[in-house]
Amino acid sequence: MESAKVNLDLLFETSWEVCNKIGGIYTVLSTKAKTLQKLYKDRVVFIGPDVWSAEHPSPWFTPSRTLLKDWLAQASLPEGVSVRVGRWNVPGKPIAVLVKFDGMYAVKDEFYGEMWRRFGVDSLHAYGDYDEGCAFAHAAGVVIKSICDFQGIQNKNVIAHFDEWTTAMGLLYVKWQLPQVATVFTTHATCIGRSICGNGKPLYDYLKGYNGDQMARELNMESKHSLEKAAAHQADCFTTVSDITADECEQLLELRPQVVTPNGFEGDFVPSRTKFAAARAEARKSLLDVASALTGKSYTDKTFLIATSGRCEYRNKGLDVFLDSMVRLTDLKPGVRTVAFVMVPAWSKCARPDLAERIGERRREALPDPVITHELNEPWTDAVYNRIKGLHIDNAPDRKVDVIYVPCYLNGNDGIFNRDYYATLIGMDATVFPSYYEPWGYTPLESVAFGVPTVTTSLSGFGQWVLKTFDNQFEACGVNVTARGDFNYDAVVDSIARSLKFLTVCDSEQRAIISKAAVTTAATAAWKYFIEYYVEAYTVALTRAAARCS
Repeated sequence: MESAKVNLDLLFETSWEVCNKIGGIYTVLSTKAKTLQKLYKDRVVFIGPDVWSAEHPSPWFTPSRTLLKDWLAQASLPEGVSVRVGRWNVPGKPIAVLVKFDGMYAVKDEFYGEMWRRFGVDSLHAYGDYDEGCAFAHAAGVVIKSICDFQGIQNKNVIAHFDEWTTAMGLLYVKWQLPQVATVFTTHATCIGRSICGNGKPLYDYLKGYNGDQMARELNMESKHSLEKAAAHQADCFTTVSDITADECEQLLELRPQVVTPNGFEGDFVPSRTKFAAARAEARKSLLDVASALTGKSYTDKTFLIATSGRCEYRNKGLDVFLDSMVRLTDLKPGVRTVAFVMVPAWSKCARPDLAERIGERRREALPDPVITHELNEPWTDAVYNRIKGLHIDNAPDRKVDVIYVPCYLNGNDGIFNRDYYATLIGMDATVFPSYYEPWGYTPLESVAFGVPTVTTSLSGFGQWVLKTFDNQFEACGVNVTARGDFNYDAVVDSIARSLKFLTVCDSEQRAIISKAAVTTAATAAWKYFIEYYVEAYTVALTRAAARCS
């Protein structure tokens, strides 16, 4: 790692998910932080939104009175923009600056006009979260300029790295106000690519026929797409997380990323070898207790437990495929009784009181609606719940594969499991992530870190990395990558079901081999190996910035 190090005096990285756990980008940054700290101790400053209050503070942020105190003492920020400085409570404990950005709304129109004149960003058709993301990004850019002005950056290597369209205005502001600062822009998924898939259109077979600007007009995504495209073209180095998304960027943003930066991993959340068995046994007991209380069935410890998880994107995340695969697995008759958990946060109201009261009791009758753990606000609008009903999955006594929908965040306080996601994942025997649109895919990587074999698809960045790195067999890497395209849905369903059937009939020796292979795969994706791609991106950015300033 040290041999790959590039000299940096200051590195800013801005994201909506700094100290703000929402999705996969949080995992990217929070796990990368430890390696960046090893390379550039406290020369790394993460910038995130201050969307917290005294009543609801960020559990991932610890304020500090000493960090950047000299700058804070004299910082002159616009009215309505304030900062808190501290450390991000993740491995490496990097410096974090949380920015309150309310004051940026007052100058929104003037700023949008400037961005149109300078970079051609069309904010005219903005709606939804566009203004919020841009206000934060603008404020983050102002904070970066203030720190750079105070510290002095003449003849210094300074990089400002921005993640996703939500921070793109910050990159353009830095490009305008601090031309000597090298900029990096990472898109973790293009706005238009995600929207094409979310609207049920085929992305891959027709990719070469799509024009990003035209699709932005058709899908009412003009402002976000315009901003994302401008940031990609203006950045000193444009990156994305996988080859499949690089192809997407080249077509829809009309620029191929200079560097592909696959998402690395830190396995610090995996219990040590001495504690692993106990943690797994505890997780399995919790899962089986909930399943038994809900369905009224008695499950032995040999019950095979399967899970899928992630954002509630019904088609993009392959939740439809997962549910259909469970029906197909039932037809194939798995080797042991199986319970499949759909752990996807939805618009849930509360934990089911009848289920919460029954957990741990020895009753043998099923609860009403024994397929769901939490009450939904509008069950008739929930795609997962309605698909379960449409497939006639009822968890009846004679059913060999039960399906349980867990429509909430597993944060340790959900009212049923009261365990966080990792403390639950460790109890699984297999996971399935049959994504249709997945630029990288942390969930299967998290799974194999616990030694839990996983099935994913060739349309995920992680799946493509596995195909290039290992033999595509459970025994070789703990992963089975199913070939998925635009028009082979039924074949994907059957392939996943057969992969799971294979795992249910493996003996203990085979399972041990597969589990060990899975752990090795996770270790191969560690940040200490993948950080080299970011070092390459930093080098590209610094070289271009130096050429511009000379």
